[in-house]
Amino acid sequence: MTTLTAPAAAPSRLRRTLALAGAETRLLLRNRTAVVNSVLLPLALVAFVPVAGLGGDGPLGPRLAVTAFAVTLVFLTYYNLVTTYVARREELVLQRMRSGELTPGEVLLGTATPTLLVTVVQMLLVLAGTAVIGEWAAPVDVVLPLVALVGGMALMTLLAAASTSFTRTPESAQITTLPLVMVASVASGVVVPLASFPDQVAQVMRLTPIEPIVELARLGLVGQTWDGRTVDWAGAWAAAPQPLLVLAAWIAVAAVVAPRVFRWAPRR
Repeated sequence: MTTLTAPAAAPSRLRRTLALAGAETRLLLRNRTAVVNSVLLPLALVAFVPVAGLGGDGPLGPRLAVTAFAVTLVFLTYYNLVTTYVARREELVLQRMRSGELTPGEVLLGTATPTLLVTVVQMLLVLAGTAVIGEWAAPVDVVLPLVALVGGMALMTLLAAASTSFTRTPESAQITTLPLVMVASVASGVVVPLASFPDQVAQVMRLTPIEPIVELARLGLVGQTWDGRTVDWAGAWAAAPQPLLVLAAWIAVAAVVAPRVFRWAPRR
């Protein structure tokens, strides 16, 4: 009997996760404001480029895509997941789901799926939009940006789960998510290039959560290192080990911390 039922375990888990993800997606689609914003915001960002005359000497598309990586992962993926997890917890939804057949991992992943899908859609809209307005250029490498996106989504999901431990209400997420937002704004290299800081300071900033995501995306899409050097495919991969290791380290730490501090029931 054991040999007959064991192979069905994995598909059963997948079906449960997909069922929960489908339910969460239907809830998202019913929120017309969220759907419209998910589509219009990246298109508005692209449309702003020719209006503001920001094209510069070369195609702006790759550089805009790198900025979109940081902005989308922090302000959409991370922030939305914190508010979603907290809202489901306060409504006792997480507690009820955990008491059923769903495992904790299935609950968290199924709940996060719609936000992760919107993250991917927004990135695709930015890439397509910059191509339409003639601001796109072939990337130096496609693997590094994909690793940055997938790794970034995994890290933001885990950090969001950990952040719910000190977020009491969905409204208070505006405050509790500020530390990561501030770190991303200052230390990611998107707003202020890291090369403009003293070398010791820049090296410390390269160890922050968002910077390796931005660095990998910049290496692959723009062909540029954190300190502004232009590189080819081989040079991009030669510069990739540190951001890859830093990103992997953050994911590993968050994977250990998040399950330990995540709260399934509201404080009473």
